[in-house]
Amino acid sequence: MNAEVKTEADSILPFNVHPKRDELYHELHARPFPVVQTPARVSRLAVLIPEGQREQEFAHLQNLCQRYGANMPAENSNFYQADFGGFQFRCGRHMEFVTYTFIRPESGDRPFASTALELVPQDWLQKIPGQVVAAFHVEMLDRTQPELNREQLKTCFEGQRLVYGHLMDGDAAVWSAFRLHGDGFGRFLVHNNGLNNNQAGRLLQRLLELETYRLMALLALPEARSLSPEIQQTDKKLAGIIASVTEIEDHEGEREMLTKLSHMAAQVERWRTDTNSRFSAMRAYYALVMKRMDELNEQQVENYFTIGSFLERRLTPAYHTCESVSERLEDLARRIERAGDLLQTRVDLTIEAQNQSLLASMDRRGRLQMRLQETVEGLSIAAISYYLVSLVKIILNAIYSAGYPVDKELITGLSVPVVVAIVWWITHRVKKVIMNASKSEPDI
Repeated sequence: MNAEVKTEADSILPFNVHPKRDELYHELHARPFPVVQTPARVSRLAVLIPEGQREQEFAHLQNLCQRYGANMPAENSNFYQADFGGFQFRCGRHMEFVTYTFIRPESGDRPFASTALELVPQDWLQKIPGQVVAAFHVEMLDRTQPELNREQLKTCFEGQRLVYGHLMDGDAAVWSAFRLHGDGFGRFLVHNNGLNNNQAGRLLQRLLELETYRLMALLALPEARSLSPEIQQTDKKLAGIIASVTEIEDHEGEREMLTKLSHMAAQVERWRTDTNSRFSAMRAYYALVMKRMDELNEQQVENYFTIGSFLERRLTPAYHTCESVSERLEDLARRIERAGDLLQTRVDLTIEAQNQSLLASMDRRGRLQMRLQETVEGLSIAAISYYLVSLVKIILNAIYSAGYPVDKELITGLSVPVVVAIVWWITHRVKKVIMNASKSEPDI
């Protein structure tokens, strides 16, 4: 746990202060709008930074500050800005990416003839950790500069089809192709028709965020497109499995089908794990794009394809595609689970029927064994009685030979029922003792 750090203001308060109190107050001011004096040239980079390269990215940022003799950024801060002499530098840290913004307070006769990024050391740019997703230039013209005609705009954007917007209630005009140009960067051309420096800074910030979040949201689209055919194929396999449930005839078929469903469920779960964070980020980025678009207060212009219309027709379908794939993936997971439950119920019923048949068979064998035991018991009583009567006869012969007048045949005959009764009683007595002893033993 981090140690609590108290400020001087906290120490004079008559109560305990939450350690995150200052951080909560500073959060609303973490990324202030820049103050931009037009004309200006702006370059923006948005870089995906893996978690393992965060420290490397921070060291790289410190290296840039050292080169220009600027104050070092705080290690855990989410925002840093400094004046590097020829340009202003702003760095913002987000959950999965970092933005670098370079603002050069000047403009030449030809837009995009030079950029703010030209003032940044090239070796530093080449060693930026992570992967650059968004890279674009913004040329901001002052109200004193005339608006560009069609031919000039065509030259600035290399002949690409343009999207035009009247923003900030008509106080600014923006042109962009929303495409990459020959230098590998996107381009925005802004003409300030009546914004002060603060308003121009807010406009710039919203444009930068809109384009950055737009590209970050679209990162989910390639994954959705590549996953869609696989989901469709798995859906067909699942439909075939469900249709063949009624055709299963033995336990082996049920086991084979359960194995297929288990493999299918594992595959779908892997897809969900791989795409869940990307699709969740896409929803957040798309909401931010729409929010920034509303904040730009765009006015409808006749005969022009506006920025809002462009995003509505191009970005929104991409968003719905990703949402559709996400929903299909969740639906597929639920259907596999239901199919597994259905098949498991069938297997349980089969096992229950087998258990009932086994119990009935065991009951029959138990009754047969009891009858055999009773038969053996009767034969045992007869055999023992026979031997005992034989012993009685031998004793009587010995007595008769000794000279005693006894009727051997009569006594032998009378001893038979007595001996049988005694043997029967002893046998059943022993059996009863054994049964009582087995009942008193605890179950294992």
